[in-house]
Amino acid sequence: MESKSKDHFERYRAIRNKIDKHVSALEKTHRKHLACKKGCDLCCMDYSIFPVEFYAIQQELKNRENPVQFNQEADEKSCVFLVDHACAIYAERPVICRTHGLPLIFANDDGEFELSACELNFTNFDFEEFNMDNTFHQDKYNSMLFMLNREFVASLPENQFSEFDLIPVKKLAEK
Repeated sequence: MESKSKDHFERYRAIRNKIDKHVSALEKTHRKHLACKKGCDLCCMDYSIFPVEFYAIQQELKNRENPVQFNQEADEKSCVFLVDHACAIYAERPVICRTHGLPLIFANDDGEFELSACELNFTNFDFEEFNMDNTFHQDKYNSMLFMLNREFVASLPENQFSEFDLIPVKKLAEK
């Protein structure tokens, strides 16, 4: 990828770092309610991601010292990077995977705020206690990613992708 893509990838990593900082604060806030740990993989599915995220992660995986392992026997719904109940690309994992287990707030199709939280977490928690300060604002970060992706796909030759295209994470395992 050319130098313009390098700038997009650096900006992607900056967004990801913001997300990681927010996630870290929420993990501390909700520590006693989180059951997430190695082996908990209900949320590890074959997600699709924006091209800017796909190619940034692809670049990071190419720069790894050790080759990436993947589960060649994963079914069409499972993540190919789930190996022995652990993420083989944990450091490089997509944004969607970084927020699993946390309380997520987003606007639904009717414009109403909706809360989503892992069914294994928050089992003894009053959901009325969730607010804008102790939840992950999914739309805010998805908007940042969408805008960056829009710029990225516009910079690619021959209209390879539209701004709404997504690429399955499993394609990262293809050579």
